[in-house]
Amino acid sequence: MPQDNTPGKKFRTAVSKEKPLQVVGTINAYCARMAEHAGYKAIYLSGAGVANASLGLPDLALTSLNDVLEDARRITDVTPLPLLVDIDTGWGSSLNIARTIRQMSKAGVAAVHIEDQSFNKRCGHRPGKQLVSPTEMVDRIKAAVDARTDKHFVIMARTDALQAEGLAASIDRAALYVEAGADMIFMEAVTELEQYKTITQQIHVPVLANITEFGVTPLFTVEELRKVGVSLVLYPLSAFRAMNHAAWQVYETLRLDGTQASLIDQMQTREELYRNLDYHVYEKQLNKK
Repeated sequence: MPQDNTPGKKFRTAVSKEKPLQVVGTINAYCARMAEHAGYKAIYLSGAGVANASLGLPDLALTSLNDVLEDARRITDVTPLPLLVDIDTGWGSSLNIARTIRQMSKAGVAAVHIEDQSFNKRCGHRPGKQLVSPTEMVDRIKAAVDARTDKHFVIMARTDALQAEGLAASIDRAALYVEAGADMIFMEAVTELEQYKTITQQIHVPVLANITEFGVTPLFTVEELRKVGVSLVLYPLSAFRAMNHAAWQVYETLRLDGTQASLIDQMQTREELYRNLDYHVYEKQLNKK
């Protein structure tokens, strides 16, 4: 693939054109197609989402590189939208991290974020997180940067230091990560708009705001985040949570009522499904035979 038309280049272009860029979580390939049809310019695969949805496990470092790769490949196979992928801590040493980057790039992924938690990582909005030293995280970033074969492939550094070490220390870490080669910064568990403003004023690469529900970060609007200099707004599991709530209601209703009749108006129709899948295009090809 020409270096000027790679997934990484597409992601960087999207960041430069839409300010801030809304990046929506897509739990599977069909969700990715819906996001594309809804007009998004970039999409996301959450590590927690892979653990929860694909494996039925909590987000506690229980997934492998291959687990995430499988879901990533399925998404990149069906949409040209650039995909940002959560690679947790990189699944091991510098050699493992290098392999992760090569495999992600080979799978058509545009960008990854790697974090500074210990290998026994936790959800970024839960207590008890343990961080590695800034030096160890710098080594992770350097391993990732050195491993990429596409210069546009995006290495985003996530820091979970805000809760434990405070804003100043988090910014110091972010600055070290950028110096090590990180293209963008993901500051986790921010609680105030002014914190984002301070971060973006001192860190001169694109900064991502993780606007996840039921966490410690308020649900700031795109306009609010634009005003404080945020470049990307991430909604990692919004659709997944809504899907889960809807599925639970369906399961309960079927069990109690013995029919889904009362739920029909809440369901995506067969025709809507077909439209998102380009079903009729495939059917026309079958009819030609």
